[in-house]
Amino acid sequence: MNTDPIADYLTRVRNAMKANHRVVEIPASNLKKEITKVLFDKGYITNYKFEDQTAQGTIKIALKYHPITKVPAIRTLTRVSKPGLRKYAGVDDIPRVLNGLGIAILSTSKGVMTDKEARVQNIGGEVLCYVY
Repeated sequence: MNTDPIADYLTRVRNAMKANHRVVEIPASNLKKEITKVLFDKGYITNYKFEDQTAQGTIKIALKYHPITKVPAIRTLTRVSKPGLRKYAGVDDIPRVLNGLGIAILSTSKGVMTDKEARVQNIGGEVLCYVY
C-alpha cells in the first residue's frame, strides 16, 4: 500500500531520468494518466502508452533527452501538495515556476492542467507538483 501515489510516480520518473533510462513503467491511475498527458503536451516526455493487461494497468513513459548532450528534458520534479499538508491555490495565488519557464500542475474542478491554463480559465485548485 502506497500512501502517496503521486510522489511515487514523480520519484520513478526522476530516478529513471538520473539512470538515463529510455522507458519507465508506472502503475496506472486516472490522476497519473492526466499528469502524463500534461507532461506530454508540454514537451517534457517523448511519448506514453497506457496498457490495461492487469486489473490496475500500467503507464509506459518514453523519457526525453537532448539528442547531443543527453541532458534530460525534465531537470526537476518537485511534489508540492502532500497527503499530510495539502496546498491549494486560488486564481490570484497560483505560483509561477521559474518566472514562467517551468510549469505547476494543478488538480482543479475542470481536471488536471498547468498553471497557465488555470489562469486563463480563472480557476484555482490543488498544486500537485512543479516541473522544470
